[in-house]
Amino acid sequence: MVQILKGSQISNSHSSATTTAEYTSMKILSIGEALWDMLPSGRKVGGAPANFAFHCMQLGADVRILSRVGNDDLGRELLEFYRSLGLSTELIETDPTAPTGTVGVALSADGQPQFTIHENVAWDKIESTDTAVRFAQSADAIYFGSLAARNEATLRTIQTLVSQTKPSALRVLDLNLRDPFVAPNVIESMLRLANVLKLNDDELTRIATMFDVSGNTAEQHADWFISSYGLKMLILTCGSHGSRIFNEGKEYFCDSRKVEVIDTVGAGDAFTAMVVVGLLSGWSIETIHERANEIAAFVCTQSGATPKLR
Repeated sequence: MVQILKGSQISNSHSSATTTAEYTSMKILSIGEALWDMLPSGRKVGGAPANFAFHCMQLGADVRILSRVGNDDLGRELLEFYRSLGLSTELIETDPTAPTGTVGVALSADGQPQFTIHENVAWDKIESTDTAVRFAQSADAIYFGSLAARNEATLRTIQTLVSQTKPSALRVLDLNLRDPFVAPNVIESMLRLANVLKLNDDELTRIATMFDVSGNTAEQHADWFISSYGLKMLILTCGSHGSRIFNEGKEYFCDSRKVEVIDTVGAGDAFTAMVVVGLLSGWSIETIHERANEIAAFVCTQSGATPKLR
């Protein structure tokens, strides 16, 4: 039986706030795609791994992004953008032949965006260098997404680096189902690497169908994935309907904050960053959940995925 803790039971106190300087020793490795979204209005930096890494850095962690760009103008501009945010580019590789990743964004007749995630790009060929292995061995958390695993080369790199982490490390899978890159065998391999799973309500429904999970509620589906893959935690974001954290037989629910939304890009990545930093800081799930909602709401009030926190 899952015990449900509602938002009214979640502390709104900031009395236990930890200053950034108190937890700068935590190390986090973020692996995945580095790319540009080619919008009709112009190009913007995209990719969840960098968004997640940026917010972890703002919250005080020592973060590295492992990715790969092309030896081209787009790659050099991407590296410069990361440096402008204060992110280390030490583990971002440069591919001699493959181009920097891009996502084509076009609008349909009814104004809906249509995405084309181009293949055979640099982040499809991320390598596990000696430097990356050493950082993974010392990391307190490793973050990886299912999209980056669409290519066997990067999938092998993720598997190698996860295997190098210490037993106590958080292994965070951020499920990003982007058609046509949703092969069940790849999702299965990613789930077996993780001990924390983050996804949204649509993605949970979709993978429950993919794996023929019985039941028709989020609670039943979450319980099945937790028990089947030995997860410590399942984090479920539900947009305007709040968020839910499943942990040790309990479900924690928190309402979404009411804010004036500018755009929602990067809010989920900020939410995940706060959960990871909170777990590594030893905070209660209630405190983590409240603060994760707070940071996600703030990102929604700003333009772009990487606003500076107040």
